[in-house]
Order: sequence, then structure tokens, then C-alpha cells
Amino acid sequence: MFTGLIEEIGAVVRAERRGDFQRTVVAASAGFLEGLRVGDSVNIDGACQTVVACGREGFTFESVAETLRRTTLGRLKAGERVNLEQSLRVGDRLGGHLVAGHVDGVGRVADRSDGPAETIFRFEVPEGLEKYIAEKGSVAVDGISLTVVGVAGRRFTVAIIPHTLRATTLSLRRPSDPVNVEVDLVARYVERLMGYRDRAGEELSEERLKGMGY
Repeated sequence: MFTGLIEEIGAVVRAERRGDFQRTVVAASAGFLEGLRVGDSVNIDGACQTVVACGREGFTFESVAETLRRTTLGRLKAGERVNLEQSLRVGDRLGGHLVAGHVDGVGRVADRSDGPAETIFRFEVPEGLEKYIAEKGSVAVDGISLTVVGVAGRRFTVAIIPHTLRATTLSLRRPSDPVNVEVDLVARYVERLMGYRDRAGEELSEERLKGMGY
């Protein structure tokens, strides 16, 4: 699990693609690499990947066909920047929202408007994901925990403060750029519950969910 609070921006050293398999090396700071071990999970632009090698200047991860199909990792090239976050540890503060690192689909930047106090992004998600996105709800874009300020069809809007813009790859994103999108886990669970029928055959209604604390 992750929080969606990006620790730093890494740089792709190389991405070696062999059919439906890719091995990628990312350069990171000494602070990020300290304590990082083979087998650890790292959120890379929203996708949870396992560290398979560590060095003094970077780490390596491997991506299989499913990951390459569902995310933007298969498009990485040397020199590109990626958002990095290590997995939560017991006792860590949850400053963003729970992010699994399981990308639901690749969306795109619909438009961007830069202002002196904030930058407004509008993203478009693949068909079917829009039902999980709600105003004032949470969504992860390239691994970044964001609050939705507006929804219209398959597009949603977020307002980015200068710090977040500087500390993430959002500063590099332009209209039509692809982005990894992960919807809120709670929305997924609620959908599952709404379709569930208990042993007595009673359908789980919105009222019953409220009574259960959702």
C-alpha cells in the first residue's frame, strides 16, 4: 500500500523491452535508496513494482505483459522522469489516501490551465472508470493522490498547488499526455457490496450500506 504522496522524482536510466517483458533501471537519490532492498515494493508512476536489484545510484524493476498493457511503463525511455514512492510501513502517517498501485487504466491530460496560485488539470479516463470518480473524492494520477473538484462525463478536474506541481511529474504533463489512473479503493468495494446478496437473498441497498457505516 501507498499514500499517493510522492517522495521524489526519479530518472529512467534505461528501459530494455523484450517482447512482453521489460527491465527498467531508475536513478534515485541516496536518501530514497537508503534502506531499499531487493523484494521491496515501489510505486512508479502509479504502478506497484518489485525491486529486483539495487545499486548506489539506482534500482531495477521488471514489468510483465499485464503491467505493460495496463500502464504507461511500457512507453518509458531513457531520460524520462517518474514519480517514486516506497510502500507504507507500520506506524507511517497516511497523508494522502490508500493507493494500491494497481492501475485501473491509462487516461490522458485533456487540458491544463496555469495560474499564479494553482494549476488546473482536466483528465479524461477510459470508458467505465468515470462511475468510480466523484466530486471531493480521491483519485491517483501517475501515483499522485489528488482530490477531485469537478466531474463531467469521462473527464474530471483537479486543482494543483505549486508545491505538488514542483514535487511531481505533473509539471511536465501537457495536453494529450497519457497518465496512469487508479480510482479510489472504497468505490470498488462499495460497487462489490452493492451487487452482493446475503444468504437470505436480501439485496444490499444504499440505505443498508449507510446503516453499516459506509
